[in-house]
Amino acid sequence: MGGWRNAVQEAAASKPLFLTIYTTIIVGIVATSFYVFSAIYSPSASTSTQSISTSWLSSPPLSQNGGSNFSNNISLPTDKASQPGSNQLKTIWQAPPSNSKMPPLESFKLTKELVGERAKDNVIIVTFGNFAFMDFILTWVKHLTDLDVSNLLVGAMDTKLLEALYWKGVPVFDMGSHMSTIDVGWGSPTFHKMGREKVLLINAILPFGYELLMCDTDMVWLKDPLPYLAQYPDADILTSSDQVVPTVVDDRLADWKQVGAAYNIGIFHWRPTEPAIKLAKEWKDMLLADDKIWDQNGFNELARKQTGPAIDDDSGLFYAFDGTLKLGILPESIFCSGHTYFVQAMYEQLRLEPYALHTTFQYGGTEGKRHRLREAMVFYDPPEYYDAPGGFLSFKPSIPKSLLLDGEHNLESHFSLINYQMKQIRSALAIASLLNRTLVMPPLWCRLDRLWFSHPGVLEGSMTRQPFLCPLDHVFEVNVMLKDLPQEEFGPAINIREYSFLNNPLLPQQVKESWLDVQLCQEGTEDCHASSNTSRPGLLRFPKNSTEEMTREEKFRNRMKRYVGIWCCVENHTPGHIYYDMYWDEKPGWKPAPPQTPEEDHPPF
Repeated sequence: MGGWRNAVQEAAASKPLFLTIYTTIIVGIVATSFYVFSAIYSPSASTSTQSISTSWLSSPPLSQNGGSNFSNNISLPTDKASQPGSNQLKTIWQAPPSNSKMPPLESFKLTKELVGERAKDNVIIVTFGNFAFMDFILTWVKHLTDLDVSNLLVGAMDTKLLEALYWKGVPVFDMGSHMSTIDVGWGSPTFHKMGREKVLLINAILPFGYELLMCDTDMVWLKDPLPYLAQYPDADILTSSDQVVPTVVDDRLADWKQVGAAYNIGIFHWRPTEPAIKLAKEWKDMLLADDKIWDQNGFNELARKQTGPAIDDDSGLFYAFDGTLKLGILPESIFCSGHTYFVQAMYEQLRLEPYALHTTFQYGGTEGKRHRLREAMVFYDPPEYYDAPGGFLSFKPSIPKSLLLDGEHNLESHFSLINYQMKQIRSALAIASLLNRTLVMPPLWCRLDRLWFSHPGVLEGSMTRQPFLCPLDHVFEVNVMLKDLPQEEFGPAINIREYSFLNNPLLPQQVKESWLDVQLCQEGTEDCHASSNTSRPGLLRFPKNSTEEMTREEKFRNRMKRYVGIWCCVENHTPGHIYYDMYWDEKPGWKPAPPQTPEEDHPPF
């Protein structure tokens, strides 16, 4: 049976699937209702978008406080006198005059004086990247300035980023990397080169005598971390980790004796002490001598040369490296990895306030990271992101209790739950494509975790609940969904938004209020045709057997087959991964099982 025909017919036959059911008899058919948003909304029809936020070209994104509560007004820090003994910091986000000239590149060189201009209480916070990560960097900076933290610097790995940040009023320095402006991809040789740049940067800044809080660009600050770090003045280094099993249940440092996972260098704080400087130099020398060593692995190898004893009974600090370095592990529940935040919601279960969110333990590359931050409503997008051409389509599946809660949590029950949701999403994607609208993805429920190694479904000792609201990249290939696939083979693009999109306070009120009820009707009856024209205010009637499906059918199927990824991984089986199949329902007797032969080890297309 045809994919498009199936998709639309499924939508018509699945009346309990969607957010609001309108029981309307149309030629003897009970039709399901969808919501279409922003049917008539456009910038020309309203100036609301400009009243909420001006363009990123001349100003920062919208203000956000505490990581989850947004403000509708731009909140720019003002110049303030710093505490005694520290500098008065220049205002961030204050763009240079438009008629001024770009200063020479030499003036952006990293120097002790440049760091001193931005440091406060002898602390400087630094991230770095290339132009491909500019939106991540702007989000990183804005979270800090919303927290009234301004002692920060951004290292630019290419001139394009340096100039862009300068004209936005973001304090920036030239790393002299001559880096490509594109996304280099995790694990690539250029990615590893970026890691070495981090180590070189640490070695460059520590001799200046300032404390350094070094951050990756794919993390955001949800709470001012500086008071927390200041509680441990004896620490030479404080680092985050990949620990997924809680070692403490409050906001103390992690119990270092229980931390078996890697120390994660995406969030870590260095003091300019002799042991820290010594470790930084040995780390640099190690990486420069062997370009195959991953920077994080190198740090772990050195830091774990010695672990213990504890330096005292209370602080949580311990001796590491050469026996003189005092190390502390930041608590996994509030300096969150992508697993403890998005999968376990550990901080929420322990009733703690998270300081940071780092998009580790995720899939889909940079697009996957960006989508996760959007799901959490902590990513800053320009106004046009909230006003897509053609408007939006939204629906909410109604999942039977038996699929969600009954029985054991195992492969069969997990895939039954996912497949049920996947079939509805396929229908919604079909209708979104025919109506040329952007689909707001529904929340996705999982019974089993996804990892890149064998596991029993949920990691033993973790706080993962079953079922749990899982990130979209646990099932769908977000990077493929957002990729510009050739239309001649895959048909027109189908844009998506994160499940929390319509709850985001940055969404203009006009979009929220401009909606239509979509009803599926019998083709050939009055006012029943595949278009975005309305038959009467508030109602759009859409044929369940559109003629467009015949022209797009195979291309749509080609696209859909590539939208889903794998579940990983079954224990004691090689390979242990199982491919999701968007058209599982067309294969009688389909069961979740890993490939049995090398020939079977490929996606279902």
